[in-house]
Amino acid sequence: MRDSIILVLLVLSASALTPSLCAQQPVTLTAQDGVRVFGTYYPAHNASAPIILLFHQAGSNRWEYAPIAPALNSANFSALAIDARHGGDMWGHENETVVHLGHEGNYLESLADLEAALAWARKQNPSRKVIVWGSSYSACLVFVLAAKHPGEIAGLLSFSPAEYFQNKSLVHDAATRVNIPVFITSAKDKEEEESARSIFNVSADQKDSVLFVPQIAGVHGSSTLRQDRNPQGAAENWSAVRAFLKKY
Repeated sequence: MRDSIILVLLVLSASALTPSLCAQQPVTLTAQDGVRVFGTYYPAHNASAPIILLFHQAGSNRWEYAPIAPALNSANFSALAIDARHGGDMWGHENETVVHLGHEGNYLESLADLEAALAWARKQNPSRKVIVWGSSYSACLVFVLAAKHPGEIAGLLSFSPAEYFQNKSLVHDAATRVNIPVFITSAKDKEEEESARSIFNVSADQKDSVLFVPQIAGVHGSSTLRQDRNPQGAAENWSAVRAFLKKY
């Protein structure tokens, strides 16, 4: 009986020390061209906590971040993950934006969806810091977004960027105009590492920026942080991300 009471007290103590996560909230945005953009908001307990805007890779949707956003909440960041108009049905979920639009948009058309997310975040609380986070093709678009909106974005994380667009200098040109701290990483792959390093080398802010090359394991895009996609290297990659985010 005594052992049972002690066990209950230990569980209650642990619960008191571990804050519960706030409820996720569905969000519907409207892009400048009228397209409805669907997302999920993961609020931190602190309403003034920085917000991270999470953008997915090709063939994907906001569920790419289902195990990632709660971890960001635990580190005292709010997060908004959206279904951009270029995406698909990975992770066992449809991309709602594509479904409602009736067709899949292209990479560059998705920039309007990223801008809608940024406008939403700024409107919710203009004083809090906004950080943008991209995966694969959106890892490139976040540079374009930040270059178009100087002073509105405090930091940028880019997972597996490369010149995926018809304009083969688009990302590099944008990076030269992004004077904020950036975190760039890639899969543990020679070609991806070279692309990431090339973009990092032209980024305007070299002092506080980080080029992270995984030593254990890394996979393409933000999936590198998912235990189900990168069981050997997720912890190593998370350690680097958390170290970068500490500045916020």
